[in-house]
Amino acid sequence: MSVGMAAPRMAYACDPDRSRGRLVDEPPSKTRSPFRRDCDRVIHSTAFRRLKYKTQVFVFHEGDHYRTRLTHTLEVAQIARALARQLGLDEDLTETLALAHDLGHPPFGHAGERALDCCLRAHGGFDHNAQTLRVVTSLEHRYPDFDGLNLTWESLEGIVKHNGPLTDKGGTPVGRYSDSGVPRGIAEYDRAYDLELWSFASLEAQIAAIADDIAYDAHDIDDGLRAGLFTVDDLKVMPLTSGMIADIAMRYPNLDDARRGAELVRELIAYLIGAVFSETRKRLDAAKPTSADDVRNHDGTLVGFSGEAAEAEAMVKIFLKERMYRHPRVMLVMGEAESILFDLFARYQKSPHDLPPEWLPADGEDSETDRARRIGNFIAGMTDRFALTEHQRLFDSTPDLR
Repeated sequence: MSVGMAAPRMAYACDPDRSRGRLVDEPPSKTRSPFRRDCDRVIHSTAFRRLKYKTQVFVFHEGDHYRTRLTHTLEVAQIARALARQLGLDEDLTETLALAHDLGHPPFGHAGERALDCCLRAHGGFDHNAQTLRVVTSLEHRYPDFDGLNLTWESLEGIVKHNGPLTDKGGTPVGRYSDSGVPRGIAEYDRAYDLELWSFASLEAQIAAIADDIAYDAHDIDDGLRAGLFTVDDLKVMPLTSGMIADIAMRYPNLDDARRGAELVRELIAYLIGAVFSETRKRLDAAKPTSADDVRNHDGTLVGFSGEAAEAEAMVKIFLKERMYRHPRVMLVMGEAESILFDLFARYQKSPHDLPPEWLPADGEDSETDRARRIGNFIAGMTDRFALTEHQRLFDSTPDLR
């Protein structure tokens, strides 16, 4: 089948008519499938709108043309839908997971996550996946019958497990959580609504996860070129992009650098999508899953890159880490951004009445951990702009972050 063609829905796709349902029962929609309804709820959430002013790499006021969390999220959704369509998966569930995957990110990107994790170290730390679950299960207050968005089990599972199982069947944390343990927010919710943390997630969730990698690999190159952190020719150090650059030069010998960069980004996205489709198709043909549960119970991920493509993609990540994420200009801004969140956290702990009334405890005094987690939830929901405004309100001097 051509990579551009849509496949019929396959047996291993998640079927909305067989959804495991929602924690709080609701009458079904007359016009939308359960997964389409989930997707619409994410789009209409407050947390989704806030992504517009949350950092991807560059703080929002550094330029109008750099990615924000929102534009990055939309690009992830586009790539994920394309792959889901080719593989015969449920596009609505795939889109839900792509659009929701960064709802828990705090302001200032990974710098903000590091700062909050440090502030909350004595209280379970901070994990953006756990925060995303918290957003969609409790922090959104839009419905009269429940907190959160009351998403389907399949959407919640995909949010939590899109990077793989969190525990083994005995409940022992594995992978990235083997040392620190399953984040508190996920562990607490799982006790109330079993997400089967020991199994793999659906193919739709696995697609959303790898679409995230493809999107930020390609588009961080685009933003790095636009910011002047490196040039198109600097990318010749990698065999994959070197070959693409040479091919572009043959086809368009007089192309300006801006268009060379844009063409390179397009070719990189197309290559990575094609590589995922081909490799995933091979794995599915070998595993022969006949249901979504077969996918969950498989002994590994079924979505991925081939060995050659995985090596090339890893080289892109190394290049970006060295030439972009650790660039002195980016490091300076992110260091100052971390200091803003450290200041805010300490101030709210010392003077809790500087918090909005709705973020104060309802009755009586709560525990130190409850107070710290509440402050963390408040800060995690901030946009870059609001965090700066709050810092200016509470302190005499605020870094410019430019």
